[in-house]
Amino acid sequence: MIKFLLAPFSWLYALIIQIRHVFFDWGILRSKSYSFPVISIGNLALGGTGKTPHTEYLVQLLLEQKMKIAILSRGYGRKTKGYLNADESHSDASAIGDEPAQFYHEFAKHIQIAVDGNRRRGIEKIMSSPPKPDAILLDDAMQHRYVKPGISILLTDYRNLYVDDHMVPYGKLRDVKSASKTADIIVVTKTDTVLSPIIRRYILNKLKPRGHQRVYFSFFRYGKLVSVPGFKKKEWDKKYSVIVLFTGIANPYPIKDYLRDYCNELITISFPDHHVFSKKDVELIRRKYEEQFTRKKLVITTEKDAMRLINSPYLRMLEDLPLFYLPIEVKFHGQDGRAFNNQIIQYVRENKPNS
Repeated sequence: MIKFLLAPFSWLYALIIQIRHVFFDWGILRSKSYSFPVISIGNLALGGTGKTPHTEYLVQLLLEQKMKIAILSRGYGRKTKGYLNADESHSDASAIGDEPAQFYHEFAKHIQIAVDGNRRRGIEKIMSSPPKPDAILLDDAMQHRYVKPGISILLTDYRNLYVDDHMVPYGKLRDVKSASKTADIIVVTKTDTVLSPIIRRYILNKLKPRGHQRVYFSFFRYGKLVSVPGFKKKEWDKKYSVIVLFTGIANPYPIKDYLRDYCNELITISFPDHHVFSKKDVELIRRKYEEQFTRKKLVITTEKDAMRLINSPYLRMLEDLPLFYLPIEVKFHGQDGRAFNNQIIQYVRENKPNS
């Protein structure tokens, strides 16, 4: 009944968004394209499609090709404003946002990371200061049509395809389904590690990609647990009686499915996406841990949540707990990895400055 009552608001929101797209399509609002490689990674949903690990995949791919990379993000949730380059004094989630903070933690020595809500201004500032990158990755820029990227990558969750979803507040889409036409690449993310040809064809038939669009299928592979920065490194076993998992991401089901194989009982605490942890939240995490009457227990979170937590004034309340984050690596099915890599590399090589 509640969802039924929300439906009119979804229709109204969809109408407003559709009018905005029409203005861009008709040239009333103008998109700007660039002569150098600009790659957008985004989605139509309110998070939960694996955007951050796929951005990291692109960074690693281009670094292997000896290319200079810059990431430009809005920096959602940061307390600063305007254009800002990430550096040692501006590297935490409060200054640049949790996702850029994670990028900085992973790649600070190898790439440039900047934040700006105005993507045009951000791109121009990056390219005006040496050394100029060979490519700019626009993090979460599917809806930012003032910039026309050379390649637009649309991510959609395997278990919640955008074609099956609805606009907020009735569903989880923040953009109309027809906006998918602006994508050059569609990646179906978070699939099972084994994907049958039948399921693949079924999804392709649902997505109905246009002639210019390529569709790829990816899944997550989890790495070894890492102690949260600032905590003493602790050894961990392959099997636990209890794992307490807390997350502040949109769709935590893959990490839940993975961790169930490593414990007898999984205790989960779910917070909203990009959640800033309060004292009450930290107390809840500690209480859930202490309530488990076993020595073989630990606390796990995601890397993105760890980036928000490490600068929390309440982190010390957990300092004696075995607290880890679980890194994620993106893998593609079959020949998709080679085809995806070749498409990205070819585009950057043919369009990079002074090529």
